[in-house]
Amino acid sequence: MTNTAKLKAKIAALGLLQEAVAMQLGMTSATFNYKLNNKTEFKASEIKKLAKILHLTVEEVFDIFFAEDVDL
Repeated sequence: MTNTAKLKAKIAALGLLQEAVAMQLGMTSATFNYKLNNKTEFKASEIKKLAKILHLTVEEVFDIFFAEDVDL
């Protein structure tokens, strides 16, 4: 599951808007929001793009996208 809090924090720390990130991923804001809030899952290709956009380390990728315990 995606750790929504950590992903949102990383986006905010870079001064990005969720809408802008969604556009860079080639998806609508609604689709990005569904994925962000664990209604649907991010594809591997989307995780790879997000890692590049957000300058994520390998550790951050695992902490954010492969979290076992997250509050929904």
